[in-house]
Amino acid sequence: MTARSCPCGLPGAYGDCCGRYHSGTAAAPTAEALMRSRYCAFVKGDVAYLLRTWHPRTRPGTLEPDPRMRWTGLEILQTSDGTAFHTTGTVEFRASYRGGSLHERSRFERVDGAWVYVDGEFLP
Repeated sequence: MTARSCPCGLPGAYGDCCGRYHSGTAAAPTAEALMRSRYCAFVKGDVAYLLRTWHPRTRPGTLEPDPRMRWTGLEILQTSDGTAFHTTGTVEFRASYRGGSLHERSRFERVDGAWVYVDGEFLP
């Protein structure tokens, strides 16, 4: 990954990829795109975006990511639904960090037309 590439793992610059979702100039069109942008927000420490894209039903009151956490990569393992033709979707992913990885199956729903993160199940 170059200094200008997007941390989500897709080719292209951050501003043309997840940066436009973070800034609010565009909305993630699929559950996978939202998952990638949320991973990127964890990398960048963008707590406001993480809370804004969390389902109101499951959103925590506050979020304090560990500033020592160093995310090193994202691998999308499987997606189900989550396109423009769906109201729900799931994304299974592995997010690597210095010293380990997190494997999760996340659930997403549309709220007022926008994809939001509902919750996730940690997998071995």
